[in-house]
Parts: sequence; C-alpha cells; structure tokens
Amino acid sequence: MALSFRRRCLLLLCLTAIQGGHASVQTCMDKHQVVGVLRQMEKFLKGQEMRFTEGLRIMKSKLATLQNSVSKLPQADQTAAPTTCPSLEAPAHGTKFGSKYFVGHEVHFTCSQGYRLVGSATRACRDNGTWTGISALCKDISECESNPCQNGGTCVEGVNQYKCICAQNWSGSHCQHQTQTAPPEWSVMNDPAFSRRPRCAQVNQAQHCSCDAGFHMSGTSDNSICQDVNECEVYRLDQGGKLCVHECVNVPGSYRCSCPSGYKLLADRRSCEDVDECLSQQHNCSRGTTCINMGGGFQCVNPECSRSHGNISYVKTSPFQCERNPCPMDSRSCHLAPKTVSFHYLSLSSNLQTPATLFRMATASAPGRTGPDSLRFGIVGGNSRGIFAMQRSDRQTGELILVQQLRGPQEISIDVDMSEYSDRTFQAKHVAKVNILVSPYNF
Repeated sequence: MALSFRRRCLLLLCLTAIQGGHASVQTCMDKHQVVGVLRQMEKFLKGQEMRFTEGLRIMKSKLATLQNSVSKLPQADQTAAPTTCPSLEAPAHGTKFGSKYFVGHEVHFTCSQGYRLVGSATRACRDNGTWTGISALCKDISECESNPCQNGGTCVEGVNQYKCICAQNWSGSHCQHQTQTAPPEWSVMNDPAFSRRPRCAQVNQAQHCSCDAGFHMSGTSDNSICQDVNECEVYRLDQGGKLCVHECVNVPGSYRCSCPSGYKLLADRRSCEDVDECLSQQHNCSRGTTCINMGGGFQCVNPECSRSHGNISYVKTSPFQCERNPCPMDSRSCHLAPKTVSFHYLSLSSNLQTPATLFRMATASAPGRTGPDSLRFGIVGGNSRGIFAMQRSDRQTGELILVQQLRGPQEISIDVDMSEYSDRTFQAKHVAKVNILVSPYNF
C-alpha cells in the first residue's frame, strides 16, 4: 500500500522547488486528500459522460426524424423525359412566337394588320400536358362595326377599308350632307331578289328605319325600301382598288369573286391560283405522251427527234432529249450538227415584269475530262424576234432573258444554242427548243 501511495503521489506531480541554491522537495498530499480529489474528478467525469450521452441521444433522434421525412418525398424519375404539351400552330392571318412546348413555357400569338385576335394571346404549358387558355383565331376587323355612316347610310366592307352608301338626298364620306340626287349607278333597282323591306321602329315618337348590311335605303320616308348595293360597281366607279383579282360577282347584300376555268379561288376569297391538272391527275393525256401544266390548262406532249438526213441521225434518250448518233470521221456536216437537242415548256402570265430570266443553259464535263474553255450562246430559231435576249451569267452558264412584256393568249417558240470551244477550236453544239404559252391573265 505504501508503494502504491507513493506512485499516486508521483502522478500528482509533486513539485520540486529550488530555494537559495538548495533543493527542497514539497511533500505530497496525504491519503484522504488524494481520495477526495479523485472522488471529485469521478463526479465530474460522470457528469460529462451523462451530458455526452444525452447529446448523442438527441442527435440520433433528429437524424432518424430527418431520414423519415426524406423517405416520404416522391421519387424523381431522373430518366423520364420532361412533360410536353401538344404543338400549337399559328392562326391563319397571324403569327406564333415560341417553339418550345415544355412545362412552364409560353407561346404567344398576334394577328396581321386588318385582323383582331379572338381567344388567348398567351398560352402556357401546364404540368398535366395541357395548355392554358383557348385556341387563338384571327378574325377580319369589321370597319363597319362602329356604324360610321349617318342618316340611314349603309356601310360596305372592302379590303381593309369601307365606304358609306348614302340614302337618297344624302351625300359625303359619312352621308353627312343633304343633297338632291338621282338613284346611283351602283343601286340595283329593278330586280325583286335584290330588294328587302326595311326594319323600322318608333323612337321618341318618330319612326326610324334601317337596312341590312349590303343594302341602302331608297324611296320616300312613307314608302321606303332597301335596295341592294352593287359592291363591284362601287369600287369600279371610285377606282379604289379591285375587290377581286379576276371577276367580281354581285349577289344580294354582298359580292363574291370568281376565277376563270383552270384556276381556283384561294383562301383570301379574292385571289386565283392555277390548277395543276398534271399533279392532280385531272388530265386526259394518252400513254406515250407527257402532261405539261400550263396557266389555266395543260398540254399533252411527245416531242420527236429530227429526221435523219445524210450522215446525221438522232436517237431519243429521254422524253425530252435527243442525242446525235456517232458521226463518220470524215463528215464535217455531222460534227457541226447539234450533239444534243432538248425540249422545254414554260407557262407565263400576261404583262410579266421585265427583264425576267426564263431559262438557263450550262455545260458539264464527264469525270476526269476537262471541259471546254469557251462557250458561245445565241438564239437560232423561233417566232420571237426582238422579245428575248441571250446573255452569259457566268463562265459556263447562259440565260434566256425576256426583254418585252407579253400579252396572252399566245404561244411562242424559240431555239437557243450553246457552242463549246477548246483552244478556239469548235467541239460541239447543243440546242434547246423552248415552247412558251402566255396566259391571258396576269396572275
């Protein structure tokens, strides 16, 4: 026990002090003092251990709570493609802005001048793959909605404009001036199908009558009638621009546009477009012929090669090309004859703006062979004197240019040749036979 006590004393670091050059050893605490200190240290460590254990328990509890919360969250499918909405198209006579259809993206719509937007100007893609709002439409703005015509005048819609058709004894752009006039030229007077009874009502002890759109008031206040407005005649007389590209047809209360045979009316209800009978299989071309669409109609063609004469003969290598057979070595006339003859068909509208490029000729060399170093182009035949010109557009291409306006209906043929030279020596000649059909219409 004495040895153990000494060791404890050493562990408690008994201090050695040097005083006055002499070493003196400070005596250790006695056994009771040491035991008291150890008990205090033991209580301190137990307290620290309890606080550490409690902190660890609290931390474990919070960690378990956090793990439980995370486990309840929905699992995100990282491989799934983002949700999209169906594609949206721009409305007729309008424009669409925005090309992405993912959730949260927006698409915007606007209308062209003269049209107003009906529906949603902006639509957003929702989480369920549907769009907010409703479909966007562009409707023609009615210039007559504000009732600009006074004194019983009738508002007539035009193309982005309107005109007031005034009742008798009234004139002016809004029928604001009282006059005395005869029935106007644009009024349809002698056809019962073009007349209507007016709608009348008593307002403030006075009778007020009005006509439907497309009709104007005629007659006296006691015996009035609604006569049709001939919109075609109104715009022709006022020279305010054609309502129809081709022909305007007056109908009771309105008008319609028509197109000539071989043309169809476009979606704007005023313009005409050629019907391609060949593409739509509306032709009657027999076997062995080829259908060529022309303005307002079609042609069935089967061009033939020139007849053989002397040493010169041709063979048809495609429906629209003939090639010369090999020439005898000593036949100069054969070598000077066209090596190829091709056939071309063009359709032009009347009064086409000039100058206009109609046709191009070019040379091509076989792989591994050098082409000609010089080309010459010219007009060598046909019934088109002074109407066309041939010019070079680059080193290996020539262009047929229309230099005078044409009016149809008429058919014109023209032969164009291209001569090849190498080191100023003639090599070969190629001829293009161009057949042009001019439509009587300028559309």
